[in-house]
Amino acid sequence: MQYKSDAEAIDGLAAHVKQLKSEISKVIVGQDEVVDLVLTSIMCDGHSLLVGVPGLAKTLLVKTIADVLDLSFKRIQFTPDLMPSDITGSEILNENRQFHFNRGPIFSHIILADEINRTPPKTQAALLEAMQERSVTYGSNTHALDKPFFVLATQNPIEQEGTYPLPEAQLDRFMFNIILTYLNFADEVQMVKSTTTNVKPDMKKILSAHDILFYQQLVRKIPVADNVLQYAVNLVHKTRPNTPAGTAEANQYLQWGAGPRASQFLVLGAKCHAAFSNKYSPDIEDVKAIAEPVLRHRIVRNYKAEAEGIETDHIIKKLL
Repeated sequence: MQYKSDAEAIDGLAAHVKQLKSEISKVIVGQDEVVDLVLTSIMCDGHSLLVGVPGLAKTLLVKTIADVLDLSFKRIQFTPDLMPSDITGSEILNENRQFHFNRGPIFSHIILADEINRTPPKTQAALLEAMQERSVTYGSNTHALDKPFFVLATQNPIEQEGTYPLPEAQLDRFMFNIILTYLNFADEVQMVKSTTTNVKPDMKKILSAHDILFYQQLVRKIPVADNVLQYAVNLVHKTRPNTPAGTAEANQYLQWGAGPRASQFLVLGAKCHAAFSNKYSPDIEDVKAIAEPVLRHRIVRNYKAEAEGIETDHIIKKLL
């Protein structure tokens, strides 16, 4: 992409995001905030965890975003018998009696990890290196993944029988924990109306892989004022119980607070949120706008919070 200045490039990003939302809305109805957050994580080179009951179009949302971004897409259905090699690939003996690495579905731009908590920890861990290092190691060889690379994982919060909760180390690699809720009445009417006919929307390709890599670098170049940076880091420090910066709510209701990745993602997310709104530098309101999805999977409630029914989002709102 050719822009004369970074300011012009930010205007271009805002315009492209508007186009993306317009195309996605042809298929996905009434999930504007969710679409915003997923696009934000993509432009920040992050991963997202989508949590919601069945039927809220989590899978369709990811597939639709992959379509309008002109990126390769693979869906992995996580089950109890899924093996790490089913994700990463394995070495096979070819006709020349030489071992050849047969690439697994992880070698794609967008990976939909469907019901990620239904597979044992050994298989969940197969995603860890890919999510952090953007590579896969098999035997003594390391294989680089395609760029850009995103894991968009889904979880069902209701049915917990036979599931394996994600460990904190893996949760921390997701930039956002996005909660999907039921549609309101008007949106559900519109959704049912559009999905019960034989009319298929014509989806346009808006951005290529090269364009996304350009915008990811642009987001990192956006300047941040010191007071905004300090606000983000201070917010994370407030979540840490029994520390000098820990608040009364954190000391009372939290067992563990957020780590340094939370501070990084708060600043990156605020930059991207500002750019989407045609702002050339984020302010404190941009940090607040993405604080809940960044923090909700990084703080651990204690027994007192669980006994009193104090939700994670309620604690975050208090901290804000």
